[in-house]
Amino acid sequence: MTNDTPSLSNDDLDVSISADELVIRATIDRPESRNALNDAVFEGLLAVMEVADDGPCRVVVIRGRGGQFCSGGDLQDMNERETASVEERRENASGLATLYERMVSTSAPTVAAVEGYCLAGGCGLAAGCEFIVAAETATFGTPETHVGMFPMQAMAAIMPAVQEKQGLDMLFTGRHVSATEARDIGLVTRVFEPEAFDEELDALVDTLASSSPVMISMGKEAYYNQRDMSFERAYGYLKEMLVLLMESDAHREGVAAFVEDRDPDWKAR
Repeated sequence: MTNDTPSLSNDDLDVSISADELVIRATIDRPESRNALNDAVFEGLLAVMEVADDGPCRVVVIRGRGGQFCSGGDLQDMNERETASVEERRENASGLATLYERMVSTSAPTVAAVEGYCLAGGCGLAAGCEFIVAAETATFGTPETHVGMFPMQAMAAIMPAVQEKQGLDMLFTGRHVSATEARDIGLVTRVFEPEAFDEELDALVDTLASSSPVMISMGKEAYYNQRDMSFERAYGYLKEMLVLLMESDAHREGVAAFVEDRDPDWKAR
């Protein structure tokens, strides 16, 4: 069961929150343009991340309406801005980068539920999520090269996830990659048959939502902080994070629940 959230939804983004408030689902609602990204989508997703941080949310799911995930930036919108100044272009181009940064800093993990096309900035948006669940029929790619562009911002999220040579092949040729190949090169977490997609997606979301919110928040923070550290520095940092986690009420509750053979009663972070 979900609660409609008019304050978060807008004309281009449909947002709902589960009855227990642990899961927020944001659906890009622009099927006529294959769910292309625009300012309303960016602003709506940023608002979702804020609410996820401020409340008990443990998982954010991003999806597209009508069996497509996202075809990237709205080319019509870009065409209308052709007369913009350099300063205006820089401001207009900041939407995806700002959203990436906010997704990383948000305590709740994000899940991209990908069906159909997942292209250009849409591929970057999905790659910016901690998990990508894809239908077997989904297609990934960065076809900006075909209109004289390069996936500059999407590259920041795609390349850390994939094998370098395979990623460069995607970025420079613009070729489409199947869900299975995307999984094989590290871009996709799991691939499911279309008939089982919703069920498997919900199973993953339920698993994440049933975890300790303190563990989720600290684990996500630790992962991103240590990613670019040297081994020695990362080891020392993670040791301290482990000690902090072991001092938490969540850790004590988890151990007690295990010993007493019961489900843990997690408190909000």
